[in-house]
Amino acid sequence: MHIAVVGLSHRTAPVEIRERLSIPEQTMETSLQSLRNHEQVLEASILSTCNRLEIYTLVRNPDLGVDAVRNFLSSHSGLACGDLTPHLFSFHHDDAVDHLMRVAAGLDSLVLGEGQILSQVKKMMRLGQEHKSLGPILNRLLTQAVSTGKRVRSETNLGTGAVSISSAAVELAQLKLGQSRGLDQLVTLESEQIAVVGAGRMSRLLLQHLKAKGASGVVLLNRTLQRAEQLASDFPDLPVQCRPLDQLDQCLSTCSLVFTSTAADDPIIDAARLRPLNRRSKLRLIDIGVPRNIAADAADVDGVESHDVDDLQEVVARNQEARQAMAREAEQLLQQEAQQFLDWWDSLEAVPTINQLRSSLATIRVEELQTALSRMGPDFSARERKVVEALSKGIINKILHTPVTQLRAPQKRQDRQQALQTVERLFDLEPS
Repeated sequence: MHIAVVGLSHRTAPVEIRERLSIPEQTMETSLQSLRNHEQVLEASILSTCNRLEIYTLVRNPDLGVDAVRNFLSSHSGLACGDLTPHLFSFHHDDAVDHLMRVAAGLDSLVLGEGQILSQVKKMMRLGQEHKSLGPILNRLLTQAVSTGKRVRSETNLGTGAVSISSAAVELAQLKLGQSRGLDQLVTLESEQIAVVGAGRMSRLLLQHLKAKGASGVVLLNRTLQRAEQLASDFPDLPVQCRPLDQLDQCLSTCSLVFTSTAADDPIIDAARLRPLNRRSKLRLIDIGVPRNIAADAADVDGVESHDVDDLQEVVARNQEARQAMAREAEQLLQQEAQQFLDWWDSLEAVPTINQLRSSLATIRVEELQTALSRMGPDFSARERKVVEALSKGIINKILHTPVTQLRAPQKRQDRQQALQTVERLFDLEPS
């Protein structure tokens, strides 16, 4: 068995590729089942966010298992393997474990130390459990990754002042507004007419950061008006007008700044929608949805400036250096957590041999006990028989305690394999 992860992220693929591989929650069960149906894939879990799609697997053969995942991604995206492969990364065993720990801790995020990724890893584990694609190995690995992410945030400074994709989007708006005024700095959003499209978690964070950055009011649009109203009620100090999505054209005509974060599979704003509008001012669009909510041709419309998640790098780079120092605090902790899992994984290698050894000694014990009891004759009481049987079991357990403990103890894999071979040879066991 072998642990492997295959995927792509903001580091390896542009948003136009990432959006084609996005797997929404409503199709997650089908995707997991498709992976598990392959004979090479024993366990599987999928992490799908705006900046990454990663598939964690326990496979029989490392090469064949990874090929199976790549073929699944090609089929899902509609991209030929030759076009998709340059954007994919794969990590095996130790490296796969290290990668997941870094992801859960926010060290591989676009925004270094981002806290939202931990909840997404938790969600990955929950969906894998619900859809029965996880087994004991990946369940243990994901559980440890979640606890590692929590530990990093509680024991290091990485989570201090950590920002999210949503906060980076708001800072991008501030930066672009400042640059339009000839200033290379973040400026207040107080005078901007702002709309947010969508009422999910990302939109909640958008409202939170818009309020912190001086927004005087926001129009919140959503397909379900009631959900928008529920979200707005959590921000009593921020004037929020809730409108149904069919009033989007009106907002595009009157607003100067529009953020989009919906679960729509196709763009809801494009050039054809924008051109007929009688806009009052320059329109700045910032799309943090994946798949994208705003078509690429929106930027071709006069008076429209459009940005997507890949453009966030401009503001992220401004504070990355300071956060790198914080990230170094977490590295040693991550190594400890990864090694703890790998030690547990390596100890599983000893289980078949240990079980064989127990079974062999148990057989000998029963045979010798029966021989001894037959010699005792009918005068040997039932109570005395139980005492002798308990004694024989106790002797076997005492004999096994030290070698079993040694075989399971953390050690170099080569040393463990040598010890296992020695035990198998001495006790004439079947090679594991």
